[in-house]
Amino acid sequence: MSDIGRQSLSDKAGAALKPDSEKSTTEHMGDKLKGTGDSMASSMQPQSEKSTTQKMGDSVSSGNTNESLLDKAKNAMGMGDKA
Repeated sequence: MSDIGRQSLSDKAGAALKPDSEKSTTEHMGDKLKGTGDSMASSMQPQSEKSTTQKMGDSVSSGNTNESLLDKAKNAMGMGDKA
């Protein structure tokens, strides 16, 4: 995958399909860091620049509200348009 900071769908699926009981502490921490990094990269990349698979993956990962992480933070703090 050529997008900086993004996880491939197969990496996400692999991490999700492996039971937590079979993961080491290192794997848990790695999954958390990769997920956070992917979420941040997703939020920073404009929708118009995303491929169809990225849009699908992002909507599955986030429960899709078509709202960026920054917009969610602004709204949560009462500084957005959904205050």
